[in-house]
Amino acid sequence: MEKAKQYSEQNKDRFLSELLELLRIPSVSADSKHKADMVRTAEFVKASLENAGADKVEICQTGGHPIVYGEKIMDVKLPTVLVYGHYDVQPPDPLDLWQSPPFEPVIKKTDLHPEGAIFARGSCDDKGQMYMHVKAFESMMKTSSLPCNVKFMIEGEEEVGSSNLGIFVKANKERLKADVVLISDTSMIANDTPSIDVGLRGLAYMEVEVTGPNRDLHSGVYGGAVANPATILCQMIASLHDENNHITVKGFYDDVLTVSDADRGDLAKIPFDEKEYMKDLGINEVWGEKGYTSIERTSIRPTLEVNGIWGGYTGEGAKTVLPSKAFAKISMRLVPNQSSDNISKLFEKHFLSIAPPFVKVKVSAHHGGEPVLTPTDSVPFKAASMAMEKTFGKKPIATRGGGSIPIVALFEKELGLKTVLFGFGLDSDNLHSPNEKYGLFNFYKGIETIPYFFQYFTALKK
Repeated sequence: MEKAKQYSEQNKDRFLSELLELLRIPSVSADSKHKADMVRTAEFVKASLENAGADKVEICQTGGHPIVYGEKIMDVKLPTVLVYGHYDVQPPDPLDLWQSPPFEPVIKKTDLHPEGAIFARGSCDDKGQMYMHVKAFESMMKTSSLPCNVKFMIEGEEEVGSSNLGIFVKANKERLKADVVLISDTSMIANDTPSIDVGLRGLAYMEVEVTGPNRDLHSGVYGGAVANPATILCQMIASLHDENNHITVKGFYDDVLTVSDADRGDLAKIPFDEKEYMKDLGINEVWGEKGYTSIERTSIRPTLEVNGIWGGYTGEGAKTVLPSKAFAKISMRLVPNQSSDNISKLFEKHFLSIAPPFVKVKVSAHHGGEPVLTPTDSVPFKAASMAMEKTFGKKPIATRGGGSIPIVALFEKELGLKTVLFGFGLDSDNLHSPNEKYGLFNFYKGIETIPYFFQYFTALKK
């Protein structure tokens, strides 16, 4: 793979320029006003795959935003890697917290990225990491180094639940046949401590609506006599955790897989500086379920978080109103053996049961995904570990990610394929937050490492 490495080094400035161009397109899948931008981004990805050397590149229409598919079949007897990524991004709000416009990428040096980082929405999640695969593929193609078959499936709805991806996968099982799925949409511990996620938490995402009076009321005239839905909602949410920060939803922990002492011991070996962690976040103390460390709380334990809460008057100045309605969005991260459908039902039943009689409550499920664990003794994991050891100079640590990628379980169910989570970002890269960034080191290191995965995977499969 030295020729591919040399090619990528010679073309690194062009690769970066192309990524910056991609980042300038505001491909926000959750906002309908960006529908044309989504199409433009899909066309950009299509052109990039074609220029890199892929065949049968196609923009596949769905019930929502399109999926870009492409492939290169070197020999049907060779193993096949299915590369998945997404070109859609999170909304950039709140805009006033960005230090530079979210869709005008700039490169700045930081403590963790002394060589520079790209500040832009989608730089790490997932345009920067997805584009590494396109450029790694190009580097192999232009140097006749591609050792196996590769298929690309790049979607535009990951940030809104991938509701059309399952339909596409079920309808294209033959076209998507492969030996493994390769995804770069996760993080590693640090630039000097490579790691590979072997587990992901699932997700159950809910919205609740609390209604009091049939209209907004004057808080001076009615306050004290009529229940305020915003106040009641806050009380209900506060009751969802007890004094030990355990979740109080009845039955919530019934199916939680118990993690062995040995596995907890392995997690404890992961380098983690809690003081630096708090300093980076600007907090004075960590918080969470009693009896577990911060690493365990964000990987092997389920959680319940309020993602947004609103109601009444939130504009500039004052308006003394007693609101008719109050709302909240609540997500629960799930661990192995928990089911998103079951947890959604348990939450709805519990939340309705704790509603006082002076308000009406409505609970709606948005989307969910299942938790996954991947084996560390498999050929794909071994190939990924060898590739990282080759380029980083040290063996990667097996970790469990705290986030959710619902399509990993989908690929296993529908295609019978395990996934390698080959992430090169950092948890501190502000994914889903203002000032998202992605290090130049990480971008180029991914392009360097991915071809070695292809090489080692092909060799181990023989």
